[in-house]
Amino acid sequence: MILCCGEALIDMLPRESRDGEPAFAPYPGGAVFNTAIALGRLGAPVGFFSGLSTDLFGDMLVNELGKSRVDTKLAAKSDRPTTLAFVTLTDGHAKYAFYDENTAGRLLSEADLPDLDAATQAIFFGGISLVGEPAADAYAALCARSAGQRLVMIDPNVRPGFIRDEAAYRARLAAMLDGADVVKVSDEDLDWLGESAESLLARGIALVLITRGAEGVDVIAQDGSMRVAAEKANVVDTVGAGDTFNAGFLAGLSRAYLLSRDAFRAADLSQLEPAVQLGAKAAAITVSRAGANPPWDHEL
Repeated sequence: MILCCGEALIDMLPRESRDGEPAFAPYPGGAVFNTAIALGRLGAPVGFFSGLSTDLFGDMLVNELGKSRVDTKLAAKSDRPTTLAFVTLTDGHAKYAFYDENTAGRLLSEADLPDLDAATQAIFFGGISLVGEPAADAYAALCARSAGQRLVMIDPNVRPGFIRDEAAYRARLAAMLDGADVVKVSDEDLDWLGESAESLLARGIALVLITRGAEGVDVIAQDGSMRVAAEKANVVDTVGAGDTFNAGFLAGLSRAYLLSRDAFRAADLSQLEPAVQLGAKAAAITVSRAGANPPWDHEL
């Protein structure tokens, strides 16, 4: 099983009521939530770990995960509220107002971490869940427990506007990267982190994936590199594209029996290329339709 660890929240998107009044409509979201949804739809064995509320919005998140074949039994349930992100549009640009204090996701602690058995072969971290304490420290602790034992993939997906304690965030992320086997980044991530593919490999990371939009994906390993072309798509929007790529890559590893850490690290680039291609193909379908709506396996 692949365990996706990170944020699940409700995006409150701007709408208009029948009477013409401004309104907001709730939609399940979150980067790691999207990756879990995409993995489930692609037929990979996947679980989701986060702090989930038992309120009505938490029920929405659990129901959406279930409909996409995602197991939520390891999630930490509480009666704290669900994180809400209110979105407003100004000249087509989105601005976010987060309501995240004392929420089920934000107050996740190390005491809530699950005991993982051998069925969990790979674990995925990323998104804004790595920013806010105490949850971010809990995820870092789970990463440290898994390092060297399970395949660990991280997508930092750095969002500078969310970071309040830059020094703490940098230290936490650096420690997690030291325990990772796969890292997916953009050029912007690398610039902000002050890293390069070479410096990430020097940390002991086996594979660095650099997504470059329509230009494709650079795949860089200790023994070489290659570029996998992007799939052609009529782009509607890019929401969830990176999250879907992550899922496609991990689903591809699962299909090739490369989810175990030892098997993955023994694989060469030619064995890993189909997984990257599946990520690119799945992401192309996501960008061809509105919102974070990853493809199902039958669509591929």
